[in-house]
Amino acid sequence: VQLQASGGGLVQPGGSLRLSCATSGFTLDEYDIGWFRQAPGKRREGVSCISSGDGTTYYADSVKGRFTISRDNAKNTVYLQMNSLKSEDTAVYYCNANGYGDNYWGQGTQVTVSS
Repeated sequence: VQLQASGGGLVQPGGSLRLSCATSGFTLDEYDIGWFRQAPGKRREGVSCISSGDGTTYYADSVKGRFTISRDNAKNTVYLQMNSLKSEDTAVYYCNANGYGDNYWGQGTQVTVSS
């Protein structure tokens, strides 16, 4: 099982980024896939999740209305579209797969929002 997060970078406040989580080794829509982030000196927090099966989506209040999670089963990839980025969104972002009693993490991708 592998999860590979990518798409981070440096962006100005108000800008956009799209993160990708490329997966392999399991059937994507049979697992809940989540995006988490961890800022320096802070605990890792959940940002968004897309459920297995029907793909119900969930968002932290801090990103609701600005971030969109989506899933492409054919490409085995989950995306996080991030718009109207703020400095407080600066963090390392991780993707996670959870299902069947298993829990897998990918490596992080750095997102820095700064002028």
